[in-house]
Amino acid sequence: EVSEVPVIASHSSARHYTPGFERNMSDEMIKALAEKGGVIFINFGSTFVSQASRDNYDAYKEARQQFMEENGVTAEHESVMEFTKQYRAEKPFEFADLEIVLNHFDHVIKLVGVDYVGIGSDYDGVGDSLPTGLKDVATYPNLIEGLLARGYSEEEIAKILSGNLLRVWTQVENHAHQQ
Repeated sequence: EVSEVPVIASHSSARHYTPGFERNMSDEMIKALAEKGGVIFINFGSTFVSQASRDNYDAYKEARQQFMEENGVTAEHESVMEFTKQYRAEKPFEFADLEIVLNHFDHVIKLVGVDYVGIGSDYDGVGDSLPTGLKDVATYPNLIEGLLARGYSEEEIAKILSGNLLRVWTQVENHAHQQ
């Protein structure tokens, strides 16, 4: 509301798929961002894009917290690490997949258009929670192939990959030079 230039949400996804996860953006927020020319960058972290992954992770956090309280230990204690290892052996982490990530792109594009979405993968910030098929930058071809399979043109994909960010960046720099 107060910005004079477009803004970005660099590591967000669509809250439509993860209700209640406040790091992600609601449809209303995405629309407001787009109205100002901004861009939402889809975060690939499984807990950002998949409610099943969120639920799995929340259950783990609750069980770990209960274990720590019952045993009077902190997260750094060796017994908590052993608890985590055993817990995950019985209840593996629920990874999202490429299709779920593509659904986020589709949702934003259907909502506001291809000019307002980009890649906010977060490869350096979400640990081992990246979706099957998008584990590192070497898997970007999977994303591009998925976007092509969903009918996006090469021009639209170029906007998603970098064009939308460069547009906003240029607008922000131009505004700064006018000040």
